[in-house]
Amino acid sequence: MTVLVLDNPELIAKAALASGFTAAALADDIRRPHRMKFHYGFNKHALDAADVAMLKQHAAYLRQHPTASVRIHGHSDNFGAEDYNQFLSRLRANAVARLLEQEGVPASRLMLSAWGSTRPLATLDDHAANRRVELEYLSHQVPQALQG
Repeated sequence: MTVLVLDNPELIAKAALASGFTAAALADDIRRPHRMKFHYGFNKHALDAADVAMLKQHAAYLRQHPTASVRIHGHSDNFGAEDYNQFLSRLRANAVARLLEQEGVPASRLMLSAWGSTRPLATLDDHAANRRVELEYLSHQVPQALQG
């Protein structure tokens, strides 16, 4: 077996250019944003400016990666009746989905789940932590299996 070791940066750069690599393509590659949870105030479903900015980064990533889909999980705290908490968690998930769609992500790549207060992130007494939306990225095959 022969192993070729390239320690000449100019030779590596020429080989990369010959293969079609461009620095612009590397600069355009958007990495998936790390923040996946978005928290809400009591009885609120509107996004604040920082959340909107972060979700726009998620939209840019999804536009650049057309095989990626996302499930949007809406949650609430345990104050009030569960049917209202279910409704509020759906409003929160819908707000995120609408923003992603406005930013060019097709609705077919978005799946919504509204959990109400049934899946707390923290203890039931930590109400602020439980009022949230979480994004879950799915591979191309997972959404097809879930839908069909």
